[in-house]
Amino acid sequence: MIPLTLAEVAAATGGELIGGADPNARVTGSVEYDSRKVGPGGLFLALPGERVDGHDFAAGAIGAGAVAVLATRDVGVPAILVTEPLAALGRLATAVLGRLPDLTVVGITGSSGKTSTKDLLGQLLARHGETVAPPGSLNNELGHPYTVLRVTGSTRYLVLEKSARGLGHITALTGIAPPRIGAVLNVGIAHLGEFGDVATTERAKGELVEALPPAAEGGVAVLNADDPRVRGMAARTRARVVLVGQAEDAHVRATDVSLDTAGRPSFVLTTAAGSVPVRLSLHGEHHVANALAAAAVALELGMTLEQVASALAGAGVVSRRRMDVVERSDGITLVDDSYNANPDSTAAALRALRAMSAGRRTWAVLGYMAELGPAERDEHDRIGRLVVRLGINRLVVVGDEARPLHTGALLEGSFGGESVHVPDQDAAIELLAGELRPGDVVLVKGSRYRVWAVADALREAAQ
Repeated sequence: MIPLTLAEVAAATGGELIGGADPNARVTGSVEYDSRKVGPGGLFLALPGERVDGHDFAAGAIGAGAVAVLATRDVGVPAILVTEPLAALGRLATAVLGRLPDLTVVGITGSSGKTSTKDLLGQLLARHGETVAPPGSLNNELGHPYTVLRVTGSTRYLVLEKSARGLGHITALTGIAPPRIGAVLNVGIAHLGEFGDVATTERAKGELVEALPPAAEGGVAVLNADDPRVRGMAARTRARVVLVGQAEDAHVRATDVSLDTAGRPSFVLTTAAGSVPVRLSLHGEHHVANALAAAAVALELGMTLEQVASALAGAGVVSRRRMDVVERSDGITLVDDSYNANPDSTAAALRALRAMSAGRRTWAVLGYMAELGPAERDEHDRIGRLVVRLGINRLVVVGDEARPLHTGALLEGSFGGESVHVPDQDAAIELLAGELRPGDVVLVKGSRYRVWAVADALREAAQ
């Protein structure tokens, strides 16, 4: 964070200095909500939780060098007393950005691909200037301002992904850090249990382009031309629209898309300024759409086609458990995509698995896909059938909630040992340990925590 006095932090957050806090003391370190990460000059955010109350760690944070604690009650150490800590954190983030008028904020949203696209764009822009785009999915009311507060006085680009669990959530995030450029990747059925229907998801994702400044003020909306719902958002923004995709009228377009035997995409990146070949190091054709969105933003910010192509070729996996390919010494390939799952992202991962097979035996280890509401059974059934249609050799379904994946595979034509349902992750690990053989390719995917242990066990075997 840029250096601020406690008086300035209190003014920004609407808080009150208590506990002997020195108004002239300066916060020169980072803002942290995990007391183990607090260092000298830092500011500790004490968040109350169901299991752990951050206020209990206030004294330890001060002992580690924190200048003060952002708290909702007196904790007996220098503190800034606020009513609502997340709202206060958001106000602080807004105030910091207000002191950095030359910094460009880029927002990214979509039903899937947000983190991968953020990671790609972060790697591109890092070659062009100091960029903040941290690993992971820091995309909610806590992670969003926390990411903003990673900026320094020399930061040129801030890349933020934006999640939503309902209408108004993205609007609130854009209020904290108003973007000049916004990219909408897709509208799918992820989080259908929270949104209710795809039309509501579309409305929520479109809040990003509605928040952009007019074209005359530099606003740019990067929209997926291949997704009709996203393309239609052009009517909802005052910003200049840049279409990306494989559609013929896309401003930033991919042509001649192909995959190598490891499932890594190549394509020709075509714009009005010319064309350049691109070869990605990432696995899966779905990364082409992510790369196009990242390329469009980078081009808008002054990178050349050649610079973009070079940066895309060198870009790798930044955030864990997202199409992270591990080549084991015993010849088994692990594809760890276990961070999260929805039907669209799972279908994309399965297609990538098929592309990576090249005559090798393929395994899909799939867990429950959460937040699908009334579509839950049908969508699990559909993905189970897709596994069979794609010719994946073995399906291992983990957990009772995910059982419809197994049922769908059986109804589609899988039989015998091709699809198996196991009660938990330990059972899946035991099965794989006994049946995997050199040359196999194993995809592990499910909603958060559902199959993490399986992926970790396969990683440990690699080590």
